[in-house]
Formats: sequence, C-alpha cells, structure tokens
Amino acid sequence: MDETDIKNFVRRWTERGNERGDSQKFWLELLRDVLDINDASSYIDFEVPVQLKHKSFIDAFIPDTKVLIEQKSLGRDLNQPIVQSDGTKLTPYEQAKRYGNELPYSLRPRWIIACNFREFLIYDMEKLDAPLQILLQDLPEKFHLLEFLVDRDKIKLREEENLSVAAGKVVDNLYETLKKNYIHPDHADTLQSLNKLCVRLVFCLYAESAGIFGKHKIFTNYLENENDIRRGLIDLFRILNTPESQRDPYDDRLNQFPYVNGGLFADGAIEIPRITPATRDILLNEICTFKWKDISPTIFGAVFESTINAKTRRTGGMHYTSPANIHKVIDTLFLNDLRDKLKNLTGRKALLNFQNKLASIKILDPACGSGNFLTESFLSLRRLENEILRKLFGAQILLGEFDNPVKVSINQFYGIEIDDFAVAVAKTALWISELQMLAETAEIVHKPLKTLPLRSYPNIHLGNALTGVWGEICPVSELTYIVGNPPFVGHQWRTAQQVDDMKIAFHDLDKHGKLDYVCAWYNKTADFIAGTNIRCAFVSTNSICQGESVSNFWKFFFGKPAHIDFAHQSFKWDSESDKKAQVHVIIVGFSTAPNDKPKLIFDADGNSHVAQNINGYLLDAPNIFIENRGNPLNPSLPKMTKGSQPTDGGYLLLTADERAELIARNPLAEKFIRRFIGAEEFINGKERYCLWLVDATPSELRRMPLVMERLAKVAAARRKSATKSVRAAADTPALFTQIRQPDTNYLVVPAVSSENRNYVPIGFLTPEIIASNQLYMIPDATLYQFGVLTSSVHMAWLKVVCGRLEMRYRYAPAVYNNFPWCAPTAKQKAAIELTAQTILDVRAGFADSILADLYNELTMPKILRDTHRENDRAVLAAYGFIATAVTENL
Repeated sequence: MDETDIKNFVRRWTERGNERGDSQKFWLELLRDVLDINDASSYIDFEVPVQLKHKSFIDAFIPDTKVLIEQKSLGRDLNQPIVQSDGTKLTPYEQAKRYGNELPYSLRPRWIIACNFREFLIYDMEKLDAPLQILLQDLPEKFHLLEFLVDRDKIKLREEENLSVAAGKVVDNLYETLKKNYIHPDHADTLQSLNKLCVRLVFCLYAESAGIFGKHKIFTNYLENENDIRRGLIDLFRILNTPESQRDPYDDRLNQFPYVNGGLFADGAIEIPRITPATRDILLNEICTFKWKDISPTIFGAVFESTINAKTRRTGGMHYTSPANIHKVIDTLFLNDLRDKLKNLTGRKALLNFQNKLASIKILDPACGSGNFLTESFLSLRRLENEILRKLFGAQILLGEFDNPVKVSINQFYGIEIDDFAVAVAKTALWISELQMLAETAEIVHKPLKTLPLRSYPNIHLGNALTGVWGEICPVSELTYIVGNPPFVGHQWRTAQQVDDMKIAFHDLDKHGKLDYVCAWYNKTADFIAGTNIRCAFVSTNSICQGESVSNFWKFFFGKPAHIDFAHQSFKWDSESDKKAQVHVIIVGFSTAPNDKPKLIFDADGNSHVAQNINGYLLDAPNIFIENRGNPLNPSLPKMTKGSQPTDGGYLLLTADERAELIARNPLAEKFIRRFIGAEEFINGKERYCLWLVDATPSELRRMPLVMERLAKVAAARRKSATKSVRAAADTPALFTQIRQPDTNYLVVPAVSSENRNYVPIGFLTPEIIASNQLYMIPDATLYQFGVLTSSVHMAWLKVVCGRLEMRYRYAPAVYNNFPWCAPTAKQKAAIELTAQTILDVRAGFADSILADLYNELTMPKILRDTHRENDRAVLAAYGFIATAVTENL
C-alpha cells in the first residue's frame, strides 16, 4: 500500500459523504487506494437484493470474504436506531444483521461493517465482542486493520486468470497475423507448423521474461537486430536444440542462448512464413512486451489451446477448468491427505521419506487437453515438496548434502490427448510449471538452481484414449491416481468416430447408446483399475447422475464392482475465457479399491458431509435405481402423456398478431384457431395460438387460402426431415404429427421449469386449449392428485430423480410413474383436497399475475406461500411424516 495514496483518500473523503450518491465511489476508492485492489468493481457487489417482508437491498457485499456493509450518510450516529420501512427501529448493525440472516447459508456474513464515511464499526460475527472502531483520519496508521476485506490468494489467482486470458488474446492476434503470411494457410501441414511456431515463441518469451535465458531481453533484442526475423527464428530454433559442445564456437549471435533440450525444439525444422512489417510490429511491440513470467501455466495452457484451436475443442466436447475447480477434484482425491500428513512431520528422516513418497506418485489424465489438471497437480506436489525443503533448510540441513534438492518431476505425470496441438501446449505448460517451481525452490535453498537444459520430458501422448492401451503409457502397477475432465457429448451430437469409441469402451454393455460420451471414460477406467488401489476422479456433465442415466449406467457400473468415494453435486462451472461457457457439472471420485475410506458428499456451495454410501444420484442413500415405467405404480391413477407435437416448421403456429391478421383476411379461420400452450406459455403467460384443423373439411380448408399457403409450407418442411415418420406426415399437413389432446379437463406439468422455485407451477387446463409437447398432461386428474403433485413431498422426489437442463428441472413421465403415492384416510384425503382447492382459489385472486411471478421466491404472495405450506402439511400427514395437518384457518 502506498502511504500517499491512503492519505489522499482520507483527504478526499474528510467531511464528505452522502449515502445515496457517494457510497459506491467511496468503497471502490477505498479498495483501490487503501487495499491495492486494482479491479475493485468486480470484487465488491452493490445493491444486493434481499427478501424480507418486502424487497430490500444490501448496500455492499464482498463475496470472497463475506463482508456485509451498511453505509450511512456523514453525520449519522451508527449506534442510534433508525425507523425501518416496516416500522421497527434498528441500528445500522441490526439492520445489516437482519439482511445477513436472509442470505443463503453459504453467503452469511463473517463480518459486518457499519460506516458513515467518518467512522467504521467492524463486527466479527464469530466473536460477540464490542465492535472495532476505526476513524477515517486514522487510516494511514490503521489501514492494516481492514485487511480482512481482502482475500489475497483469490485476488492473486484472479490476476493470474486475467493475465492468462489477456496472453491468450495476444497470441491469438499473432496467430491470425502469421497465418495470413503462409502460402497455403489452410493446409494441414501449414497449420501444424503454425501451431508449433506459436508454442515455441511462447516458451522463448516466458524464458526471457523469467530470466531463464540469462541476459535481460535477450530474445527481444535478438529479434530487433534481425533484418530477416524469419531466418533468425529458423537459426534460433536450431541452436536451442544444439548442445553447446556441438555449436560453432565463433557464432556469438546464437551462442548467447542456452541449450534447451526437452523435445520442444527437437522435432526438426518447421515452416515459418514471411514476417511482414505488420507482423514484426505485433511481435516486437505486443508479444515481446507482455509480462509472460506472471502467467499461470494451468490457466494459460487451456486459454492458449482453446483460443487457437477452439473448433477442435468444441467438436471434441472438451471443456477446461479453473484452478479452483481442479482443486475440487485433486484436493479430495489426494492433496488434502498429503497436506495433513506433512503438517505433523518433523525430523530429517521423516521429511525425506515423505519427499520420496511425493516423488513416487504417478498421475494419469486420459483426456488431458492442454494439460491443466496435470499442470495444477504437478504444481501442488511441488509446493508440498518446497514446504519440505523449507522445513529441512530451516532446520539448517545444508544444501551441500544434495546434488539436486528437487525430486518431484513432470516425468510423474501422464496424459493422453487426441489433438496434436493440445499435446504440444500441455508439454509446454508443464515445462513452464517446472521452471516456475525451480525458481521458488531456489529462493528457499538460497542458491541458484540450474534450469536449462530441461532435464524432464513430459509424458503426454497423442492418441485416442478410448481405443488405446493405457498400460503401454504407464503400467497400471505404477499408477497412483487418474484424474481429469473427459469430453462430455450427448448422444444427439456425437460424431461417427465417437459412436465407435463408445462401442469399444462399452464392450460389456450393449445398451449404452443414450449414455453421455463421458460414461465411456468411466467404464474404460473401471476396467483398467480393476483389482488395484488406484483412485480416480472425473469432472462430468451432471446428466449422468440424473433421470434414466442412473439406472442405465450406474447400476451396471456398481456391478463391476466399483464404488463412489466422494462426489460434488451439481454446480455451475465457469471457464476462464471472456466468453464464459457456463455448464453444470458434477465431480465423481471412484475406485475399485477397498471401500474403507470416509465418503464425502459436497453440495453446490462446497459444504461437505460424511456419507454411509454415495449412490448414482450422488445422495447419501442405498443404491436404488428408478427404472423407466410406462404406467404409474398405482394402476388406479390416470396415465401421464406428453402434449401434442406439431413438427410443422412453425407454420401451424401463430403469434397474437398473426392470429388477428389471419382472422381479418380469412374470418372462417377463427373457428379453427386455438390457444397453444407449452411450458413457456403456461409459466410466463405468453400468448400463442395454433391452427387446430382436426375437424376441418376439405371445403373449409379450400375457402381459407392463407391457411392453404401455410399447409403447403408445412408439407415442404416435413419432406425435408431426416425422420421417416415426419416425412410420411407431409401427406397430412393439416394435422399435428402427434395428437394427444384430451376431451376433458386435464392437469399439466411443465416439461422444463426453473430450479429456483420451491414449487414447480402446475395447474388445470380445459380441453379447448391445446397442450404442446412441452407440457405433460394428466387427463381427468383430481384435486387430491393435484394437491399431492404440487406438494413439497413430490418436489423432494422430483429434485432427486428428474433430469436437468443445466440446473432447471426437466420433468418426464418416469418421475410421475415411479412416484410412491400415499394411502390417505378419507379425512386426510379431504384435507388435501381442501388445501388444493384453496391454492387454485388464491391463484385465481391474482388474475393479473403470471405463474412465474406467483412462484418466484422474491415475489410469491404471502397468502399463496402460506396456502402451499398448509397443503404440504396435509400431504405430509397423509404420508405419516407428521402427526396431523392444520387446515382450520383456510
């Protein structure tokens, strides 16, 4: 922190500050000028909504450190109660505490600050002491007392991420510029040379920036002094692969560079294009001036590869993971145990034995991409080794006892990758990681360590992991862990090659066609590790632990026999690119090893608990499998079906405006236009219509020329379909391809709905309203059935067994058909019917509100919430979960 900046901050804000106009600026400047947070706007959130009896807003909240801030205007007494909108009197601290109590548990504040621009009152929620008081004028001497606002490790990681993403953009710019200079820019050989050229340049730039090449700016100066940079690079790459003893001793221009070795420059000459003045400018003024030594190889390798090779990664189904998410895998798999063991070690022999243990660990990533799992695992083991060395040298064990104090090597890390460029990037990321860690070790042992030539060669192999023999890469007897993020691709998007891959991987399971591609990696891994103590963990799409995938895959997988050792339930997973691809994933740790370790389940917020067993739904429960059923368990219940499907190219469907225009021009059409409701229309009240021509005669159709035009387009669209039955339906363009419309009232459940609701909105429709294939229908459903299905009991069942679209609930008849219904007494059934009808009556009283608003947790009317809770109690009583239901007040 710069003392001048802090004093300037105090000077600017002395005797100044309005709650409404100045709060955000005050805190942004404090974080920037007092605590050195450069990107303060992304570190702190303002006006965070919170639902009390009314919607309120938290003035400021820092998620990383869980700090809640209640800001008042200058002059406001922070100990004086203030009348709130609901009439209560609360001090700013009490007001903030009330807000904090309404936040999700994972966001509950550790710290509360009440501030009036002149004074900070700081409350530590883990201690019930009097608050710490800091005056603005005392900040130059007491700024360190605000350090709790900042998580330096997270800020450092965020800075590394931002720098690595920026580096990816710089390389992408160079890549596109170089590509234009090739004679045949789209030839496969050209692209391979271009990829290798970029990898080599990045390594040289890092080696220069980190001082590994020795002289300051040696690489940049070399390029600046070359009239022909192309020829200069050809000569340089050759010399970097030539030992000093084999070089021309008189070539001072090239001999200033050390011998690199390691294979990066060993695969011969590559095609290098002309370096135009524009390319020279980018290379010298953008590429060479970048702070390469500060990049994170874990992140940059992935950004680099996906930036230049985005198409390959997308079609391969690959994704890359942040270091934080990598640690969700490797920490539980092995790193936490190693950290715990190291904490208690003392003495030279014990520390050296533990160092040898670290050096014996071997890790395989069978879908390594740009190597970020391997790189982060290597860095983590090397940090542990450095901690060992810190203890050894702190105990005055002299360096002279070691020829080389480092034993952990990138040779311990194995990867398989189908894309050749990703292989090159992974190797380079590991080399850079090794060099970075050697620099850290040198600081610990207080002696320079030789970094070049590279002594280790990364074991990254090019090939298709699902068809290759893993034991040829690393013998199963030597392997310790298998980690990674194998590609996930749904059955609709698989390539022919991926279909064949699955047949090979699932040699012992015929019915694998609808399983996600990632399941093939689980099966191949389980076969490979059978009978060993190898433990594994994969990031995967959450769909493999939802819906029909559980019975189709995990029942088979557990019979291997294999078991789940730990699991992270569904959470949102962000990539580091500026175009963040948000997917919802799970992490599954598994093995065939003795089932003797404590099993851990982590929820979406990272909270964990010890489980007796982890089943295919990633729940602490027995291995129960919900099978697909065509009918409900209780044969007396009505059957659930999907709504009618038009498959019409959109020509049987109408917006409100199209409906009005069609009726105006063809009045006869009005009798054939019906409301058409799917999940979106049902929940969000959107208006849509369809042409329902089931009863239209040929004569009536002929008298509606605009309708005839639409039917012609329907027929044309169906003829182009890849599905035989749809092509056949081109002969009947006036009809939906699938007609299931009931002729009585029916209950509907949306096919997809938000996971943020406590209740999925369901309800009754009349037969003149056409239900689309995005609704599931139960004709002739009763009030009792509605009451049970809209209850928290059914919601609890739904959350476990339904599929998901991202995290949204994806309903299916299997959820309904397998649902275990209660056997109520007449009195219990009457109570459910009463509460069910009351729910419908209350909803009818809000005729101007759509279901999305009625069931939004921030806007749900209290009377509707209370009515649902009464219904929940009635249903719970019928199941015997509680003694009685309370319905007298309804």
